[in-house]
Amino acid sequence: MFFDREEELRALLSLISYEPNMITFVYGPINSGKTALIDEFIKRLPNDYLAFKINFRRSPITGYEEFVDVLFSLDLRNNIRTLKDAISLVLSVGKEVFGFPIPSELFERIVMEKKPKNAFTYIATLMEEIRRAGKNPILIVDELQVIGDLKVNGPLIYELFNFFVHLTKEEHLAHVFVVTSDSLFIEKVYNEAMLQGRVDYFLVDDFDKETSLKFLVSQGFTNDEAELVWSYFGGKPVYLVEALKHREELKEWCEGTLEAKFHWLLYSLNSLRRTNKELFEEVLSLLVKFRENEEVECLDINEAVAWTVKNNVLFLDPRRGILRPQGRLELLAIRKALEKL
Repeated sequence: MFFDREEELRALLSLISYEPNMITFVYGPINSGKTALIDEFIKRLPNDYLAFKINFRRSPITGYEEFVDVLFSLDLRNNIRTLKDAISLVLSVGKEVFGFPIPSELFERIVMEKKPKNAFTYIATLMEEIRRAGKNPILIVDELQVIGDLKVNGPLIYELFNFFVHLTKEEHLAHVFVVTSDSLFIEKVYNEAMLQGRVDYFLVDDFDKETSLKFLVSQGFTNDEAELVWSYFGGKPVYLVEALKHREELKEWCEGTLEAKFHWLLYSLNSLRRTNKELFEEVLSLLVKFRENEEVECLDINEAVAWTVKNNVLFLDPRRGILRPQGRLELLAIRKALEKL
């Protein structure tokens, strides 16, 4: 859902008006509208910009061949024999391309040689030619955490981020946006890939109360109905949209959705208690802090923090160093579960 993200759009459009210098992590709680914002951002790009979009959840990736298959879309390999063909195709499609076009013969060689550097060299060359043709390339990578454990002569993710640094800080060739809800992944690559001074953060959060109520009322809800939805779900875009489908039984739907989230959390915690009682106690001690607070300071990413974030109970904001529930529904479920534990 895209609604009233003008401030974020202005910030993104302003960012690309400057020379590429940083990798930008576009992050936020789950289902906060990151993809919808990026899609609208692409639509509003000036005509002299071209976005290459890669989504690593598009198909299962278990090895190098699947990785390059996502980078170089099959649709863009047909009938391409030279770099010139690839450039002509890219310049004819508008503002957005899914994957990079590549001559099929070169693609087969890149797959066979299993050297990521060769794939990255081709992409950089393609982007250089795009710039010479008068377009400013932008690379948008979604769900990159999917390949976090993939190894090709060492961890592939670090080679990829080194390439991103090459595109931005070293050559100033393209803006690079990495879109993810996995803040543990952000922290891991930030520290292990030595990205200090090479990345920036762009938070896409749930809507605030004013925006949420404005949206619901604009869709025909009464003020009381809008307040009810906010009380259960806060400004989580996906639930605001779902509420429209359940207006006839709104109270029952709100209560039922909370019950489902509460029981899922309770079952997950009881399962953890059976398998790892020590970790369960640490997680419980962490969750107790949200009985009276909506966010807490995070000084260390220990096992309890990692468990709650991996299971989408809590959201870690790496820029501010705070932990909070993934949304209002999770906050209510935590408080309800604490009464049973």
